[in-house]
Amino acid sequence: MCSANIASPRPYRKTKRALTEAETRQRIVEATVELHETLGPAKTTIKAIAERAGVQRATVYNHFPDLQVLFEACNAHYYERHPMPDPTSWVGIASPNERFRVAVRELYRWYEETEAMLSVGIRDIDAVPPAAREAFVGYFRHVARSLMTGRRERGRVRVRTAAAVGHAISFVTWHSLVREGSLTSEEAADLMEAMVGAAAG
Repeated sequence: MCSANIASPRPYRKTKRALTEAETRQRIVEATVELHETLGPAKTTIKAIAERAGVQRATVYNHFPDLQVLFEACNAHYYERHPMPDPTSWVGIASPNERFRVAVRELYRWYEETEAMLSVGIRDIDAVPPAAREAFVGYFRHVARSLMTGRRERGRVRVRTAAAVGHAISFVTWHSLVREGSLTSEEAADLMEAMVGAAAG
């Protein structure tokens, strides 16, 4: 009986320790997201993350031995709450013009939702680890390709149309039209539809 009583707390202690470690890791990730969104990646230091999470710097390194791993965890947490528009929601639309109409509005709604993070993230893009940077840029390449598929323009007209599409789906374009130009996102989307139509015409 005595030996059984001594041994029984061990699984509980292990479980409790695992929960504590998971909670600590989550605090570190959330602290990183908050700092990235307010200060930007370039100004987010391990010291600042540790202070925000209420842990020692060594604890941050224990959970995230390098910056790439920390960025991946940060991105996964952020994009789980603010998922990027999924191109599969529009790739099946046969009409390229209708496909663009749907896509640009989905993107602009997402830009409204994630404006703070995207503003500082793009500003500090050189501070983002290469793999995370390439994943972000690659997403927009994929979006642009999905919006050019099925278009009949050829030669310089196609080049011009692709440039217009690329410009239209850019966060910087949305920010310029909405925050500096005082348009609504819907008005900005209408304007970009007209621009792409003119480029293709």
